[in-house]
Amino acid sequence: MSTTTTIEPPVATQPYHLSAEEIARFDREGYLVLRNRIPAPLLDRLRAAADGWIGDGRDVGPDDPAAADYHYAQRGGERRMFRVDYLHSKGRSASLELLGSPAVLGIAESLAGPNLVPTYESLVFKDEGDGAAIDWHQDAVHPRTRRIFNVDVYLDASRAGEGALRVAPGSHLAPVDVCQLQEEYGWDAPGVIQVELEPGDVLVHDVMIVHGSEAVQGNRLRRTIYYEFRAAEQIAAEGPWDAEWVDRRLRLLPVGLREHARRNPDEAGFVWNVAAPFAPDTTQDDEAELRIAHGVHSPGSYCSAGNVPF
Repeated sequence: MSTTTTIEPPVATQPYHLSAEEIARFDREGYLVLRNRIPAPLLDRLRAAADGWIGDGRDVGPDDPAAADYHYAQRGGERRMFRVDYLHSKGRSASLELLGSPAVLGIAESLAGPNLVPTYESLVFKDEGDGAAIDWHQDAVHPRTRRIFNVDVYLDASRAGEGALRVAPGSHLAPVDVCQLQEEYGWDAPGVIQVELEPGDVLVHDVMIVHGSEAVQGNRLRRTIYYEFRAAEQIAAEGPWDAEWVDRRLRLLPVGLREHARRNPDEAGFVWNVAAPFAPDTTQDDEAELRIAHGVHSPGSYCSAGNVPF
């Protein structure tokens, strides 16, 4: 497996694009912190939407077909929710506004190129008083012919000593035995840092960077929205999805762009330069475009449960 990432020419023609230096730092370290990336009005709408998604998940019974999108774990004798998938189909447009924003798509185009595919969207959170550990892991392991990355939008503060995300800079270049890492070093492997973030900050992380967070007690609520992106060319060459699935995922972008324009009529929007072979044939039926299930996933590297889907 290759240990180098193909570096495409940086796209820095608009203020929302990453600079050449930021792209180089991401390629070198496997993550990038962008301060105050999300405008305050959108951040407020996202925080309200997150409260709604979490509340909806608590109201869905375990036998309801919709329950599959709300993830729970048994901790301390309680059933605790920690994740919501397929945000765009959950009745709150802030997720689409975020997807269509220059703040997010400028990052995605800078790292994946114009044929960027939004492959996953989820809300992951540590509920108040539920500071369970997230063991060392790599989200997905792949041949590294192109960048695959997550755009992590922080809705709440993340502090060192309070379960802030730990990352191992440079660990994204090859698969890592995370079980051995955990056994040998615990949370203090050489070079590991804690990333402190404020509401509205964005952490961009390579899906192969080793990351996790230790358990804490008495923690505050911490919510993060994750959007993963991949280049359409990479998916076409390596999978795990077919061309029809890619086209359906790409149809989310015009919906997001329209929603961002609707909520921000006086702002310049993102200009999508998708190549003709990948340009989606949109239906203009927004509701039909909002939930595109995955079926298969790229395997990651995990210890506590073996290799499990992202």
